[in-house]
Amino acid sequence: MRASGTFKVVAFTPTELSPEPAVPTGLPVGVSTMEKRYEGEVEGHSATLFTAAFDQSSGVGTYVAMESFEGAVDGRTGAFNFAHSATTGGTDRSDEFFTIVPSSGTGALAGIRGSGGMVIDADGTHRIWFDYEIS
Repeated sequence: MRASGTFKVVAFTPTELSPEPAVPTGLPVGVSTMEKRYEGEVEGHSATLFTAAFDQSSGVGTYVAMESFEGAVDGRTGAFNFAHSATTGGTDRSDEFFTIVPSSGTGALAGIRGSGGMVIDADGTHRIWFDYEIS
């Protein structure tokens, strides 16, 4: 089954956490926390740990995120974790990865598994979808 929705980032907070020991690379690595709000067939909120090696001025880099979602997917309420990552050369998005973490579902979302994706439209709308099944 597929469920889709839109989301907004309502908080993005950089942390002081950094890799130890420090390893100098061409792009700095940073860790932030995020909060998102979802609407549509995917409705609720999430808390995210967001790690990136990224150059703000050129928009080049890669991120890896672990997200904990609570709300409803196609009207089924509960919570679960999902992980996603992507790379950008500044104007594109490639090497995308997206998976629902097995055994992380609760409530009516217990047993959820699958994949999904995200895209940002030209007008700035953030979209998400889950291709999932519940056993």
